[in-house]
Amino acid sequence: MVVVLACLVAWVSAEQNAQQIIEESQRRTHAISVRYEGRLQVTNSRGKTSEKRWQLQRIASHSTGKTMVRFTDPPKIKGMVFLMINRPQHAPDGWMWIPAAGRERRIQLQDRHARFLDTDFNVDDLEEQDLGEYNNELIGDAVVDGSPCWIIRAVPRTNQVSPYTSLLLYIRRKDYAIAQLENYIGKDVVRRMRFEDIKDIQGIPTPGVIEAVDLRRHSRTTLTLDKLQYNLPMPEQDFTMEAIRNSN
Repeated sequence: MVVVLACLVAWVSAEQNAQQIIEESQRRTHAISVRYEGRLQVTNSRGKTSEKRWQLQRIASHSTGKTMVRFTDPPKIKGMVFLMINRPQHAPDGWMWIPAAGRERRIQLQDRHARFLDTDFNVDDLEEQDLGEYNNELIGDAVVDGSPCWIIRAVPRTNQVSPYTSLLLYIRRKDYAIAQLENYIGKDVVRRMRFEDIKDIQGIPTPGVIEAVDLRRHSRTTLTLDKLQYNLPMPEQDFTMEAIRNSN
């Protein structure tokens, strides 16, 4: 009986610790707004590389955030704008403005899980997901790029939260930044993301490079973040389709 109670106490403690780590990680990365210029290098399974560039802006955080991505290169997608509006406890709303057609297209729920414009990111990656919508369990430790990390398994509470059945998060002990993320479908790792060149920007641990590798397609996308700034004033009315239409 003593052994059973000890195991139960240890299990409860680990579960609480996992939730505390997640909450602290999200607290440390919280910002009123963020803006950066991104360069995406996409390498397919045959080794061919293409490049895209965008400007990303986001206001608020996690389940209440609004994100706008404006493509600046190559010319065939220049001027396209993606808008995502998060809603607590619901799937986010998304639209794509297509300047050549002079109209927007609603992003359907099933499209959120597809590759985003031929990259190894999907629409879900563009929002700042609330890991409080997952059941989190501390399962071990690891070292990623020389930094000791906690390993947390995160299982979405509903299938609307994520296209994956579970995630493994590698969270650095020294600053609670996510160093690596693995996406699972069942027991198989289908994608791995690395968060590299993490630096303190305005008090927030921030990666300079994010690499996503699709282990089924054997493709890779490297996103380099430049000119990143937090907590800039950004009018909420700019994050509407009306504002996007009027700016094109």
